[in-house]
Amino acid sequence: MILFRVREANPSSREPGFIFDATYPRPFLHRGLQMSSFVTSLGAFVVISSILATQEWIRSTIAIRDSSSNGSVIITYGLLRGKSVQELNHGLAESDKSFEVLGTLSSSSQKTLHTVVLVFLVLSLLTSLLSAGLTLYNSISNPYQTFLGPSGVYTWSGLCAAFIFITLLLFVGNTQSNHLSEQLAQKLYPTYPASTHQGTSHSYGYSFWLVLLVILLNVASVVVIIFYQKARYQRKQEQRKPMEYAPRDGILF
Repeated sequence: MILFRVREANPSSREPGFIFDATYPRPFLHRGLQMSSFVTSLGAFVVISSILATQEWIRSTIAIRDSSSNGSVIITYGLLRGKSVQELNHGLAESDKSFEVLGTLSSSSQKTLHTVVLVFLVLSLLTSLLSAGLTLYNSISNPYQTFLGPSGVYTWSGLCAAFIFITLLLFVGNTQSNHLSEQLAQKLYPTYPASTHQGTSHSYGYSFWLVLLVILLNVASVVVIIFYQKARYQRKQEQRKPMEYAPRDGILF
């Protein structure tokens, strides 16, 4: 709807005889903001999927020493799969191994906590998908007063960021404090018990740091919706302004 405000000429005034004020909607700007939020939410879903599928979460180097060998075991793994390599200064090294993380771990606290990490990551994957679906629905519909509107986007994006952050903390705790890598090394190489381990160093890979990108994408989705709400409110205010002059001026629709 386009509103025109018409004011009659005043002979004693230098203003022109007729003034037309038009308030035009800005649908392209609003749709662009909505689609930007959809892109960021969908990006979070894609990144979480890649995080779940890749094996570059952590690289652990475990120094080993016994009477017959001296060197290190290098284990690189993700949430589902991994691989290990022996690098010995002397002694006979075993061939490289590929393994399933949960299948290798026995019933232990490391396995339980790793399962919880997987559960929270799957929850973040689902909530990011819901957030992307809601932002897409908002771009083609107008459910502002329901949970399908911005409040739903805030909720699911916030939950996704919270779940992925908990995943990050639990994984770090399981590797640093709960000695997940050392437990894997003992299962993969039974000939090197814990007494032969001389120390462990950890290096987190790109899959781990992508978790921070997911959090940023969820924050971006919320920020875009906030800007959209603000622009929508300003648009409504501008559309109401001509009505304030209704007793004095004529309004043509």
